[in-house]
Amino acid sequence: MAAGVEALNVAESSDEVRCVVLTGANGTFCSGGNLQQLSRNSRLGPEVQTQRLDRFHRWIEAIRTFPKPVIAAVEGAAAGGGFSLAMACDMVVASRDARFSLAYHRIGLSPDGGATWQLMQLLPRPLATEMLWLSEPVEAERLHAHGVVNRVTDKGQALAEAVAIAQRLAGLAPNALASSKELLNQWPTRSLPQQLDAERDCFVDNLLHPNAAEGIAAFFEKRPARYR
Repeated sequence: MAAGVEALNVAESSDEVRCVVLTGANGTFCSGGNLQQLSRNSRLGPEVQTQRLDRFHRWIEAIRTFPKPVIAAVEGAAAGGGFSLAMACDMVVASRDARFSLAYHRIGLSPDGGATWQLMQLLPRPLATEMLWLSEPVEAERLHAHGVVNRVTDKGQALAEAVAIAQRLAGLAPNALASSKELLNQWPTRSLPQQLDAERDCFVDNLLHPNAAEGIAAFFEKRPARYR
């Protein structure tokens, strides 16, 4: 988890990195917490698990506030904290065999990783409640219908599709993408007048950025823009 935060810090400081793709290995995105470790932690007092969750939550927050796009490429299971990790990303690409679940209640636990906050942002309350209480795996197609998953691919193709999207995003103005991500992140805390003011300020800042001059010139010259 600390390495995840550090990787984002390195990526943020590199002009060569325009987009981040987060994926798993061996056909699984993330199976969630280690139950044997959780059992050991429960015998060591609250401080141990509190510190571990704080590290996990710092990673979730780092993904949400990272100024560049982050895309989750999900194959197989995205369970528990793994589902939270996917939802923290800006976009989700999932294979048809991907399964998303929040099985906390099956083992007497409550959610972590911002799962409740993110579900209520993304889903109707009845479906969010169903996922939390019944703990049944939900298919990628169903979440795609609700807008949680952006693209559904054939098995084994989620990473390739996510990279293709990342390449498209890498060709856009990074400052404008960062502004739109910040605006989307902050809207729940603002009134409409406050959001309008924030959009105005971001628009003016981006208009005065050299990338806007390049983008407008490229439009009139009918050529690809070369953003920096």
